[in-house]
Amino acid sequence: MQFGRTYEEFEVGAVYKHWPGKTVTEYDDHLFCLLTMNHHPLHLDTNYAERTTDFGKNVVVGNYIYSLLLGMSVPDVSGKAIANLEIESLKHVAPTFHGDTIYGETTVLDKTPSRSKSDRGIVHVETKGYKQDGTLVCVFRRKVMVPTETYIKERGGEQPGRPEPKIQEKR
Repeated sequence: MQFGRTYEEFEVGAVYKHWPGKTVTEYDDHLFCLLTMNHHPLHLDTNYAERTTDFGKNVVVGNYIYSLLLGMSVPDVSGKAIANLEIESLKHVAPTFHGDTIYGETTVLDKTPSRSKSDRGIVHVETKGYKQDGTLVCVFRRKVMVPTETYIKERGGEQPGRPEPKIQEKR
């Protein structure tokens, strides 16, 4: 299973379609609200949302959608990352509602070798999130520091720190 990429594996212009999508539930939205202490009634109070908003129903917290898309991108983009360096921009383009399914894709915009360390580089990517009907809901750009193949080899390979199974003696 792919879990991130080395610097050499990124190609400018490549598009990674993240799979599977995620259907957002009311529970997901409320849990995220509680964890982040976001108590805006637009997200938690159905009566408020139905009676006083243009949407007529609860809207999922935008930062949950951003976090979901970021997580979806890890196996394709940042699973081997040394660091997420910057979120350059974040746009919530359209609302997401309970029951919508989110799909993501990431485009490689640029890549630059590190100026200070030859065993890593910076990859600039843009991730977009869509609802099940194709509506764009979220777009963000970020810069990720990723290792080169040399970095991986020098630090224990693809799964550093993974313990080896102990061989059981037969009785």
